Amino acid sequence: MENTDRSLIDAHLRGDKTAFGELVRRYGDSVLGYLTQMSGSREQAEDLFQETFKRVHEKAHTLRGNHFKPWLFTIATNVAIDGLRRRRRLQVVSLNQKLDCADGRCEELGAVAVADNRYEPSQEAVRAEQKEQVRQAIELLPANQRATLVLAYYQQLSYREVAEALGCSIGTVKAQMYRALKTLAQRLPDVSGEMK
Repeated sequence: MENTDRSLIDAHLRGDKTAFGELVRRYGDSVLGYLTQMSGSREQAEDLFQETFKRVHEKAHTLRGNHFKPWLFTIATNVAIDGLRRRRRLQVVSLNQKLDCADGRCEELGAVAVADNRYEPSQEAVRAEQKEQVRQAIELLPANQRATLVLAYYQQLSYREVAEALGCSIGTVKAQMYRALKTLAQRLPDVSGEMK
């Protein structure tokens, strides 16, 4: 029988070194994806990922009930928002900065082109440009709207889970999601029709 998240936390608190590793294995990809969306940078997301699981380790005793995933994303959200605040204070722009590939396909694109003779470079270029426009527009959202959007849309948490993760009501989550989508529709009129 597979261990529940709660039983893994309890085992971790009793000193079982493999239990925490299992939690990281279960949720690591989701958390890293979320932090990449929140920070806009894979490199920064990896730093935030380390800080998130460090806090989970340190605060494991504070988990109440069986709602590990929302609790985990609450910690990840707080770490991400702290990182955004620090980054705003130290806003440095590099003209040589490379764009991150959140889905990891950048290196595989050439292989896809060779393997699939139906590959259309112009269509792929348009899709890549649209993805970059969406990424930039999401990065410009206020932190609470960005967190709501990323948790609900990309991490597929229910509004109830998003509310738990952000420490607010479901009504607030709905309002933040509405504002985020409205802002994105205004900033991305050409892309928003294709996002549906």
